[in-house]
Amino acid sequence: MSKSESYEAKTEELIQPLIDSRGFELVDVEFVKEGSDWYLRVYIDKDGGISVNDCEDISRAFNEILDREDYISEQYIFEVSSPGLTRPLKKEKDFKRSIGKLVDIKLYKPMEKVKELTGVLKDFDNVTVTIETDSGEYKTIDRTNIAKISLAFCD
Repeated sequence: MSKSESYEAKTEELIQPLIDSRGFELVDVEFVKEGSDWYLRVYIDKDGGISVNDCEDISRAFNEILDREDYISEQYIFEVSSPGLTRPLKKEKDFKRSIGKLVDIKLYKPMEKVKELTGVLKDFDNVTVTIETDSGEYKTIDRTNIAKISLAFCD
């Protein structure tokens, strides 16, 4: 397990009770470097959407835990955010919730000379994801070739 994965797992463990106590959903945790700065980001959601006040509440409460536990050796910026309209699909519950919805997929390697696909999520398992394109064609994609899959934004 990498250092980032270790920090993410510890953060999930510590923040989950806080999230649950407020009736929110923990969507994702990431510890990433952007430019010269490290970021610890927590993405939360709830029915009807997350407000700025919800993010502020979780941020203030979890900052106390971060100070007490002090498990991250790097200097970092802590952020709490909504996953947004184009939320990534990472966990099984994300895929289940998104069956029948339009998704964007970015691939590591081209599939039939294409690295980006959009379609309705029809099925998934631990190995593959199946979408139906707007032409009605079903495409099954190996999950190891998926760089990113997220809900598509429709105007």
